[in-house]
Amino acid sequence: MQARMVAMEEGKDQASAIRTSISRTLPLRLLLFCLLFAVLAIGLSIICMYSLRFFIFQQTVAPSTFRPWFEEVHTIERWIRPPTNLWHSINDNELLWRASFVPKIKQYPFLRVPKIAFMFLTKGPLPLAPLWDRFFKGNERHCSIYVHALPSYISGYPQSSAFHRRQIPSQMVEWGKMSMCEAERRLLANALLDISNEWFILLSESCIPLYNFSVIYHYISRSNHSFMESYDDPGPYGRGRYDSRMEPEVTLGQWRKGSQWFEVNRMLAVNIIEDNKYYPKFKEFCQPACYVDEHYFTTMLTIQVPHLLANRTLTWTDWSRGGAHPATFGKDDMTEAFFQKIFEGQACLYNGQPTSLCFLFARKFAPNALDPLLELAPKVFGF
Repeated sequence: MQARMVAMEEGKDQASAIRTSISRTLPLRLLLFCLLFAVLAIGLSIICMYSLRFFIFQQTVAPSTFRPWFEEVHTIERWIRPPTNLWHSINDNELLWRASFVPKIKQYPFLRVPKIAFMFLTKGPLPLAPLWDRFFKGNERHCSIYVHALPSYISGYPQSSAFHRRQIPSQMVEWGKMSMCEAERRLLANALLDISNEWFILLSESCIPLYNFSVIYHYISRSNHSFMESYDDPGPYGRGRYDSRMEPEVTLGQWRKGSQWFEVNRMLAVNIIEDNKYYPKFKEFCQPACYVDEHYFTTMLTIQVPHLLANRTLTWTDWSRGGAHPATFGKDDMTEAFFQKIFEGQACLYNGQPTSLCFLFARKFAPNALDPLLELAPKVFGF
């Protein structure tokens, strides 16, 4: 009996030891499990935190470089608002492609105020800018200004000037070569990005307006034609420049000549910048002494839409002295009598009717003509 009791006591001691061992092992495993879970939780938290910081950084610090040209559209305002900055990094092919977009529905779903795009093709500064500033003042709602200068030129027009920050990205231009027409197409393409620009006028740094803004806007906006000079010159400086290798795109009978300085409406501006049919022919076969800026656009548009051309330019120029360049006028020429000769004796057609108002602009005027021009402007030009 005593031996049985001793055995029972020993059994109790063993069972108690086992329970004690189990009770010690379970908290240790639970502690290890909790520790592992905590480590995983901390690791996931760190990963999530850095991922969030990365995406925020990408959105705030490194936005897309294409953002000024393509933004998510939420309202019609995004489509019709012109670029706030004319300076961009897209190349000519991208620019011409973007500018060639044409809405198929003719009625605009917003109040559109048609504007005139004044496009200045220059070598550098605009010495007559103060005269133009006076001309543009108070008419900003009805006009846009674009300047194509040599790439090395950095403009410094004051903020009050109409030319402030109106210079577009440019390329080198050589007189009489296709680079001249490429610069003109570049001006047209940049101006076409503003959906409100309806008429496009090409001018130089030596051009001046002969009338105030209201007269010029009225004249251009009510015309049924675009003012691209186009005529058939049978002499050596007309047909004599034609190259038969331009056939079949351009025949001798279609070859035309005209002034470089033109005005076209929006539809014709698109025709010019989207052309890839006549451009290669003129680039290859119209080189000095064939001056492409006198033949390319006028020949192409005469072939395509002759009924839309007035066949005359709006820019008066004096070729009476002969030579490859027209006469340049300085301060000593600036008199009322000088401009009276320009205004008198004009005769042309406007919307099919005879008129004596034929020229809206004139060239070439030297920089030293600025001060007398500013003095004459109120009485002679009306601004």
